[in-house]
Amino acid sequence: MPNAPFKTSLIGINVVTTYLPSHSSPDEDHYTFAYTITISNASDSPVQLLSRHWVITDANNEVQEVRGEGVVGEQPVIPPGDSFRYTSGASLETPVGFMEGSYFMVVRDPMEVPPEDLPTFEVPIPAFTLHTPTALN
Repeated sequence: MPNAPFKTSLIGINVVTTYLPSHSSPDEDHYTFAYTITISNASDSPVQLLSRHWVITDANNEVQEVRGEGVVGEQPVIPPGDSFRYTSGASLETPVGFMEGSYFMVVRDPMEVPPEDLPTFEVPIPAFTLHTPTALN
């Protein structure tokens, strides 16, 4: 019997953002933000994050697209019932903007099979806001 499609709803994404004034220069239109993402695996199988795709949009509708392998130099395997947390950053030319994207993952079951030989699935990352403390008052 073939495996049922993986339920991407079993992968949770939680985002916390922080404005970094010490890395920003508002008078030069440079605003830097950190974001911490927790990826939770509520499935019965280990999953591995292979790559990411981000679309970052500032208040001027300037768009940056970022694609790459893994996150922060890792392609983490997340066991069932566990989570993986990392922090990264983004810079904008405006004090407010947003990010959205997706992770491309595989079910690592069985673990002996190389990830490139497994079917990938996409986990959407809902849009989240990047903003300075006074930008949305």
